[in-house]
Amino acid sequence: MLIVSLQPVPSQFLATVLNGQNCQIFIYKKGKSLFVDLNSNGTDIVSCVIARDMVPLVCIEYTGFVGNIIFMDMNGSLDPEYLGLGDRYRLIYLSQSEYESAYK
Repeated sequence: MLIVSLQPVPSQFLATVLNGQNCQIFIYKKGKSLFVDLNSNGTDIVSCVIARDMVPLVCIEYTGFVGNIIFMDMNGSLDPEYLGLGDRYRLIYLSQSEYESAYK
């Protein structure tokens, strides 16, 4: 498990390496919800996926992305809001084995 550092702003772009995968993560607010785009090693993995508490962002296994990413509400079970990013709402990368043991 790896916590990806976030800022409490309505739109942010992150470049990070997750399990050897060069990832670009774009988190942005639309209406009342947050959405995520994820690119790994030059391949779009997900686009415009709504951020929900404890729901894996990568929903399709054939994308080639190893592991998964979730938002976690540290104080309950609400969906993330940008003002709490990095504090109440954490973005967490789960390795393939962590993901499989938690979600399969």
